[in-house]
Amino acid sequence: MSEALQADKEYGEERHKELATANLAGTETGGATNGGGHEEKAAPLLPAEDADRMRAEWDSIQAAFVDEPRAAVEKADNLVAATMMRLTENFAEERSKLEGQWDRGDDVSTEDLRIALRRYRSFFQRLLSV
Repeated sequence: MSEALQADKEYGEERHKELATANLAGTETGGATNGGGHEEKAAPLLPAEDADRMRAEWDSIQAAFVDEPRAAVEKADNLVAATMMRLTENFAEERSKLEGQWDRGDDVSTEDLRIALRRYRSFFQRLLSV
């Protein structure tokens, strides 16, 4: 492997680990601030075990690129699609819970709504910062 490709691969691996850890584990703020103007820690978008599994799968895909670049890109596409689907499912489940409470006439606490809004804001800010 040429020095340029090796350097690119190493940079990509380091950057991937930084971003994956920050975005999926919720350690980047994504520009979100609390009411006092201070940045707040972003809520995790996925359960830790899902994020760890997806990171391991990505590492495997990236390592396979050298020998089978086309297959690696196809697998990367599938992983990204699966990750987006999982994120969509998580948000749909949360929305469904809130709607279920409203449909039954239950009062949803302001705290539950605040947490839901913070999670949406965090996700939205991270989407815009990509």
